[in-house]
Amino acid sequence: MRDFAYHRATTLEQAGPLAARAESAILAGGTTLLDLAKCDVVRPAEVVDITHLPGLADIRADAESLHLGALVRMAAAMRHVAVRAACPAVAQALALSASAQIRNMATLGGNLLQRTRCAYYRDPASFPACNRRTPGSGCAAAGGVTHHHALLGTSEACIATYPGDLAVALVAVGAVIEIGTRWMPAEDFFLLPGETPHREFALEPGEIVTALCIPASAASRRSAYLKLRDRASYEFASVSVAAGLELAADGTIADVRLALGGVATIPWRLHAVEAALTGRHPTPATLREASLLAMQGATPRPDNRHKLDLAPRLVHRALEQLLQGDAA
Repeated sequence: MRDFAYHRATTLEQAGPLAARAESAILAGGTTLLDLAKCDVVRPAEVVDITHLPGLADIRADAESLHLGALVRMAAAMRHVAVRAACPAVAQALALSASAQIRNMATLGGNLLQRTRCAYYRDPASFPACNRRTPGSGCAAAGGVTHHHALLGTSEACIATYPGDLAVALVAVGAVIEIGTRWMPAEDFFLLPGETPHREFALEPGEIVTALCIPASAASRRSAYLKLRDRASYEFASVSVAAGLELAADGTIADVRLALGGVATIPWRLHAVEAALTGRHPTPATLREASLLAMQGATPRPDNRHKLDLAPRLVHRALEQLLQGDAA
Protein backbone atom coordinates (compact mmCIF):
# COMPACT_ATOMS: atom_id res chain seq x y z
CA MET A 1 0.00 0.00 0.00
CA ARG A 2 1.07 3.56 -0.70
CA ASP A 3 1.46 6.16 2.04
CA PHE A 4 -1.38 8.66 1.95
CA ALA A 5 -2.60 11.88 3.54
CA TYR A 6 -5.74 11.66 5.67
CA HIS A 7 -8.50 14.31 5.74
CA ARG A 8 -11.59 14.22 7.97
CA ALA A 9 -14.36 16.22 6.33
CA THR A 10 -17.13 17.68 8.47
CA THR A 11 -19.29 19.25 5.74
CA LEU A 12 -20.18 18.36 2.16
CA GLU A 13 -18.76 21.70 1.06
CA GLN A 14 -15.44 20.67 2.54
CA ALA A 15 -15.54 17.06 1.32
CA GLY A 16 -16.34 17.80 -2.33
CA PRO A 17 -13.18 19.69 -3.31
CA LEU A 18 -11.03 17.20 -1.43
CA ALA A 19 -12.68 14.26 -3.17
CA ALA A 20 -12.28 15.96 -6.56
CA ARG A 21 -8.49 15.84 -6.38
CA ALA A 22 -6.97 13.49 -8.93
CA GLU A 23 -5.48 10.92 -6.53
CA SER A 24 -7.99 11.06 -3.69
CA ALA A 25 -10.35 8.35 -2.43
CA ILE A 26 -13.42 8.58 -0.21
CA LEU A 27 -13.49 6.61 3.05
CA ALA A 28 -16.79 5.58 4.63
CA GLY A 29 -17.00 2.00 5.91
CA GLY A 30 -13.66 1.30 4.24
CA THR A 31 -14.38 -2.33 3.38
CA THR A 32 -13.94 -1.89 -0.37
CA LEU A 33 -11.23 0.77 -0.25
CA LEU A 34 -8.99 -1.29 2.03
CA ASP A 35 -9.55 -4.38 -0.11
CA LEU A 36 -8.56 -2.60 -3.33
CA ALA A 37 -5.59 -0.88 -1.72
CA LYS A 38 -4.25 -4.21 -0.48
CA CYS A 39 -4.62 -5.60 -4.02
CA ASP A 40 -2.69 -2.56 -5.29
CA VAL A 41 -5.61 -1.74 -7.60
CA VAL A 42 -6.09 1.72 -6.07
CA ARG A 43 -3.19 3.75 -4.69
CA PRO A 44 -4.65 6.99 -3.30
CA ALA A 45 -2.40 9.85 -2.33
CA GLU A 46 -5.19 11.28 -0.13
CA VAL A 47 -8.07 9.67 1.74
CA VAL A 48 -11.14 11.76 2.55
CA ASP A 49 -13.08 10.49 5.58
CA ILE A 50 -16.77 11.39 5.22
CA THR A 51 -18.07 9.43 8.21
CA HIS A 52 -18.57 12.64 10.21
CA LEU A 53 -20.79 14.40 7.67
CA PRO A 54 -24.08 15.27 9.40
CA GLY A 55 -27.47 13.91 8.35
CA LEU A 56 -26.24 11.03 6.17
CA ALA A 57 -26.94 8.19 8.60
CA ASP A 58 -30.71 8.61 8.90
CA ILE A 59 -33.56 6.30 7.86
CA ARG A 60 -36.92 8.00 7.34
CA ALA A 61 -40.18 6.71 5.96
CA ASP A 62 -43.48 8.40 5.17
CA ALA A 63 -46.41 7.89 2.81
CA GLU A 64 -44.36 9.13 -0.14
CA SER A 65 -41.01 7.38 0.15
CA LEU A 66 -38.33 5.57 2.11
CA HIS A 67 -35.20 7.70 2.60
CA LEU A 68 -31.89 6.00 3.39
CA GLY A 69 -28.82 8.08 4.17
CA ALA A 70 -25.65 7.03 2.34
CA LEU A 71 -23.80 6.45 5.63
CA VAL A 72 -26.39 4.04 7.03
CA ARG A 73 -24.69 0.71 7.73
CA MET A 74 -25.90 -2.25 5.72
CA ALA A 75 -26.79 -4.21 8.85
CA ALA A 76 -28.81 -1.32 10.28
CA ALA A 77 -30.86 -0.95 7.08
CA MET A 78 -31.35 -4.71 6.81
CA ARG A 79 -32.89 -4.86 10.30
CA HIS A 80 -34.90 -1.64 10.19
CA VAL A 81 -38.66 -2.19 10.42
CA ALA A 82 -39.42 0.63 7.95
CA VAL A 83 -37.13 -0.89 5.31
CA ARG A 84 -38.64 -4.35 5.74
CA ALA A 85 -42.15 -2.93 5.38
CA ALA A 86 -41.56 -0.48 2.53
CA CYS A 87 -39.32 -2.69 0.40
CA PRO A 88 -38.62 -6.28 1.50
CA ALA A 89 -36.40 -6.78 -1.58
CA VAL A 90 -33.89 -4.24 -0.23
CA ALA A 91 -33.78 -5.83 3.23
CA GLN A 92 -33.36 -9.28 1.69
CA ALA A 93 -30.66 -8.12 -0.72
CA LEU A 94 -28.69 -6.66 2.17
CA ALA A 95 -29.13 -9.83 4.25
CA LEU A 96 -27.69 -11.91 1.39
CA SER A 97 -24.72 -9.60 0.87
CA ALA A 98 -21.16 -10.18 2.07
CA SER A 99 -20.67 -11.37 5.67
CA ALA A 100 -22.05 -10.23 9.02
CA GLN A 101 -18.78 -8.48 9.83
CA ILE A 102 -18.78 -6.53 6.56
CA ARG A 103 -22.47 -5.65 6.85
CA ASN A 104 -21.76 -4.14 10.28
CA MET A 105 -19.10 -1.86 8.79
CA ALA A 106 -20.07 -1.16 5.18
CA THR A 107 -22.34 1.76 4.27
CA LEU A 108 -25.16 1.83 1.74
CA GLY A 109 -23.39 4.43 -0.37
CA GLY A 110 -20.19 2.45 -0.39
CA ASN A 111 -22.03 -0.74 -1.29
CA LEU A 112 -23.63 1.04 -4.23
CA LEU A 113 -20.20 2.16 -5.45
CA GLN A 114 -18.36 -1.12 -5.02
CA ARG A 115 -16.03 -2.09 -7.83
CA THR A 116 -16.15 -5.26 -9.87
CA ARG A 117 -14.94 -8.57 -8.43
CA CYS A 118 -13.35 -9.54 -11.76
CA ALA A 119 -10.27 -11.58 -10.81
CA TYR A 120 -8.28 -10.02 -13.64
CA TYR A 121 -9.11 -6.49 -12.48
CA ARG A 122 -8.03 -7.34 -8.92
CA ASP A 123 -4.67 -8.85 -9.83
CA PRO A 124 -2.65 -6.14 -11.60
CA ALA A 125 0.66 -7.93 -11.01
CA SER A 126 -0.44 -11.02 -12.95
CA PHE A 127 -2.80 -9.34 -15.42
CA PRO A 128 -1.66 -5.82 -16.37
CA ALA A 129 -4.19 -5.62 -19.22
CA CYS A 130 -7.43 -4.21 -17.78
CA ASN A 131 -9.35 -1.35 -19.34
CA ARG A 132 -11.03 -0.55 -16.03
CA ARG A 133 -7.69 0.00 -14.32
CA THR A 134 -5.71 1.32 -17.28
CA PRO A 135 -7.84 2.54 -20.22
CA GLY A 136 -6.62 1.20 -23.54
CA SER A 137 -4.54 -1.63 -22.07
CA GLY A 138 -6.94 -4.40 -23.11
CA CYS A 139 -9.15 -6.94 -21.34
CA ALA A 140 -7.39 -9.99 -19.92
CA ALA A 141 -10.74 -11.55 -19.03
CA ALA A 142 -11.81 -11.74 -22.66
CA GLY A 143 -9.38 -14.58 -23.27
CA GLY A 144 -9.57 -16.12 -19.81
CA VAL A 145 -11.90 -17.98 -17.47
CA THR A 146 -15.30 -16.29 -17.59
CA HIS A 147 -17.45 -18.33 -15.18
CA HIS A 148 -18.31 -15.18 -13.19
CA HIS A 149 -18.40 -12.71 -16.07
CA ALA A 150 -21.23 -10.86 -17.75
CA LEU A 151 -23.48 -11.88 -20.64
CA LEU A 152 -25.42 -8.61 -20.87
CA GLY A 153 -24.23 -5.05 -21.33
CA THR A 154 -20.74 -6.12 -22.34
CA SER A 155 -18.40 -4.51 -24.87
CA GLU A 156 -15.11 -5.35 -26.53
CA ALA A 157 -13.46 -3.32 -23.77
CA CYS A 158 -14.95 -5.05 -20.72
CA ILE A 159 -17.03 -8.07 -19.67
CA ALA A 160 -16.81 -7.61 -15.89
CA THR A 161 -19.97 -8.22 -13.88
CA TYR A 162 -21.38 -5.66 -11.45
CA PRO A 163 -21.15 -7.52 -8.12
CA GLY A 164 -23.67 -5.83 -5.82
CA ASP A 165 -27.03 -7.00 -4.47
CA LEU A 166 -28.51 -3.78 -3.06
CA ALA A 167 -28.27 -1.95 -6.39
CA VAL A 168 -30.23 -4.67 -8.17
CA ALA A 169 -33.13 -4.17 -5.77
CA LEU A 170 -32.90 -0.38 -6.04
CA VAL A 171 -32.99 -0.47 -9.84
CA ALA A 172 -35.96 -2.85 -9.82
CA VAL A 173 -38.13 -0.65 -7.57
CA GLY A 174 -37.30 2.62 -9.31
CA ALA A 175 -35.17 4.15 -6.56
CA VAL A 176 -33.45 7.48 -7.02
CA ILE A 177 -29.97 8.45 -5.87
CA GLU A 178 -29.31 11.76 -4.13
CA ILE A 179 -25.97 13.24 -5.16
CA GLY A 180 -25.54 16.38 -3.10
CA THR A 181 -28.25 18.69 -4.45
CA ARG A 182 -29.31 16.64 -7.48
CA TRP A 183 -31.25 13.42 -7.95
CA MET A 184 -30.81 10.62 -10.47
CA PRO A 185 -32.77 7.41 -11.16
CA ALA A 186 -30.78 4.42 -9.92
CA GLU A 187 -31.15 2.86 -13.36
CA ASP A 188 -29.18 5.77 -14.88
CA PHE A 189 -26.51 5.83 -12.19
CA PHE A 190 -24.62 2.78 -13.47
CA LEU A 191 -22.80 3.18 -16.78
CA LEU A 192 -22.35 0.54 -19.46
CA PRO A 193 -18.67 -0.07 -20.21
CA GLY A 194 -18.75 0.77 -23.92
CA GLU A 195 -15.33 2.14 -24.75
CA THR A 196 -14.91 3.78 -21.32
CA PRO A 197 -15.21 0.98 -18.73
CA HIS A 198 -13.06 2.93 -16.27
CA ARG A 199 -16.06 5.26 -15.79
CA GLU A 200 -18.54 3.08 -13.92
CA PHE A 201 -20.88 5.60 -12.27
CA ALA A 202 -22.57 8.81 -13.41
CA LEU A 203 -20.64 10.92 -10.93
CA GLU A 204 -18.59 13.99 -11.70
CA PRO A 205 -15.30 14.65 -9.84
CA GLY A 206 -16.01 15.69 -6.27
CA GLU A 207 -19.63 14.49 -6.26
CA ILE A 208 -20.69 12.37 -3.29
CA VAL A 209 -23.70 10.07 -2.98
CA THR A 210 -25.68 11.37 0.00
CA ALA A 211 -28.90 9.31 0.07
CA LEU A 212 -31.06 6.67 -1.58
CA CYS A 213 -34.80 7.20 -1.96
CA ILE A 214 -37.39 4.53 -2.77
CA PRO A 215 -40.78 5.90 -3.88
CA ALA A 216 -43.67 4.23 -2.08
CA SER A 217 -45.56 1.75 -4.26
CA ALA A 218 -47.55 -1.43 -3.94
CA ALA A 219 -44.91 -3.25 -5.99
CA SER A 220 -42.13 -2.15 -3.61
CA ARG A 221 -44.11 -3.30 -0.57
CA ARG A 222 -44.70 -6.66 -2.26
CA SER A 223 -41.16 -7.42 -3.38
CA ALA A 224 -38.48 -10.06 -2.97
CA TYR A 225 -34.83 -10.70 -3.72
CA LEU A 226 -33.55 -14.16 -4.67
CA LYS A 227 -29.90 -15.07 -5.11
CA LEU A 228 -28.16 -18.12 -6.57
CA ARG A 229 -24.45 -18.53 -5.83
CA ASP A 230 -21.72 -21.15 -5.91
CA ARG A 231 -21.80 -21.54 -2.13
CA ALA A 232 -24.35 -20.74 0.55
CA SER A 233 -22.72 -17.69 2.15
CA TYR A 234 -20.20 -14.89 1.62
CA GLU A 235 -20.36 -15.29 -2.14
CA PHE A 236 -21.34 -13.06 -5.03
CA ALA A 237 -24.32 -13.92 -7.20
CA SER A 238 -24.17 -16.30 -10.13
CA VAL A 239 -27.64 -14.94 -10.83
CA SER A 240 -29.91 -12.84 -8.65
CA VAL A 241 -33.27 -11.23 -9.20
CA ALA A 242 -35.22 -8.46 -7.50
CA ALA A 243 -38.95 -8.57 -8.17
CA GLY A 244 -41.94 -6.44 -7.19
CA LEU A 245 -45.57 -7.07 -8.05
CA GLU A 246 -48.97 -5.38 -7.87
CA LEU A 247 -52.18 -7.09 -8.94
CA ALA A 248 -55.27 -5.26 -10.15
CA ALA A 249 -58.74 -5.97 -8.78
CA ASP A 250 -59.44 -8.30 -11.70
CA GLY A 251 -56.35 -10.38 -10.99
CA THR A 252 -54.24 -9.05 -13.82
CA ILE A 253 -50.74 -7.70 -13.26
CA ALA A 254 -51.03 -3.94 -12.74
CA ASP A 255 -47.34 -3.32 -12.06
CA VAL A 256 -44.27 -5.54 -12.12
CA ARG A 257 -40.65 -4.58 -11.41
CA LEU A 258 -37.74 -6.87 -12.27
CA ALA A 259 -33.97 -6.59 -12.33
CA LEU A 260 -31.14 -9.10 -12.58
CA GLY A 261 -27.77 -9.26 -10.85
CA GLY A 262 -24.75 -11.44 -11.51
CA VAL A 263 -25.26 -11.51 -15.28
CA ALA A 264 -24.53 -8.00 -16.55
CA THR A 265 -22.00 -5.21 -16.34
CA ILE A 266 -24.61 -3.13 -14.46
CA PRO A 267 -27.77 -3.97 -12.49
CA TRP A 268 -29.99 -5.12 -15.36
CA ARG A 269 -33.62 -3.96 -15.54
CA LEU A 270 -35.87 -6.46 -17.36
CA HIS A 271 -38.07 -4.10 -19.33
CA ALA A 272 -39.05 -6.73 -21.91
CA VAL A 273 -40.24 -9.15 -19.22
CA GLU A 274 -42.16 -6.40 -17.45
CA ALA A 275 -43.89 -5.38 -20.69
CA ALA A 276 -44.83 -8.99 -21.47
CA LEU A 277 -46.49 -9.38 -18.06
CA THR A 278 -48.22 -6.05 -17.48
CA GLY A 279 -51.97 -6.21 -17.97
CA ARG A 280 -52.04 -10.01 -18.23
CA HIS A 281 -53.30 -12.70 -15.89
CA PRO A 282 -50.32 -14.42 -14.22
CA THR A 283 -51.00 -17.93 -15.50
CA PRO A 284 -48.17 -20.49 -15.39
CA ALA A 285 -47.84 -20.28 -19.18
CA THR A 286 -47.68 -16.48 -19.14
CA LEU A 287 -45.01 -16.46 -16.43
CA ARG A 288 -42.90 -19.03 -18.26
CA GLU A 289 -43.20 -17.25 -21.60
CA ALA A 290 -42.31 -13.85 -20.15
CA SER A 291 -39.44 -15.17 -18.03
CA LEU A 292 -37.72 -16.55 -21.12
CA LEU A 293 -37.17 -12.96 -22.25
CA ALA A 294 -34.85 -12.32 -19.29
CA MET A 295 -31.69 -13.06 -21.24
CA GLN A 296 -32.75 -11.36 -24.46
CA GLY A 297 -29.65 -9.96 -26.18
CA ALA A 298 -27.19 -11.98 -24.07
CA THR A 299 -23.70 -12.72 -25.40
CA PRO A 300 -22.55 -15.85 -23.55
CA ARG A 301 -19.07 -17.29 -23.37
CA PRO A 302 -18.23 -20.99 -22.93
CA ASP A 303 -17.75 -20.67 -19.15
CA ASN A 304 -20.95 -18.73 -18.36
CA ARG A 305 -23.57 -20.27 -20.65
CA HIS A 306 -25.26 -21.84 -17.61
CA LYS A 307 -26.63 -18.40 -16.74
CA LEU A 308 -28.82 -18.49 -19.87
CA ASP A 309 -30.96 -21.14 -18.16
CA LEU A 310 -30.55 -19.99 -14.55
CA ALA A 311 -31.77 -16.43 -15.04
CA PRO A 312 -35.21 -17.16 -16.59
CA ARG A 313 -35.83 -19.88 -14.01
CA LEU A 314 -34.99 -17.57 -11.13
CA VAL A 315 -37.23 -14.82 -12.54
CA HIS A 316 -40.06 -17.36 -12.80
CA ARG A 317 -39.45 -18.54 -9.23
CA ALA A 318 -39.47 -14.98 -7.87
CA LEU A 319 -42.79 -14.20 -9.56
CA GLU A 320 -44.34 -17.41 -8.31
CA GLN A 321 -43.14 -16.65 -4.80
CA LEU A 322 -44.78 -13.23 -4.84
CA LEU A 323 -48.02 -14.67 -6.20
CA GLN A 324 -48.08 -17.40 -3.57
CA GLY A 325 -48.23 -14.68 -0.96
CA ASP A 326 -51.84 -14.11 -2.02
CA ALA A 327 -52.73 -17.77 -1.64
CA ALA A 328 -51.18 -17.83 1.81
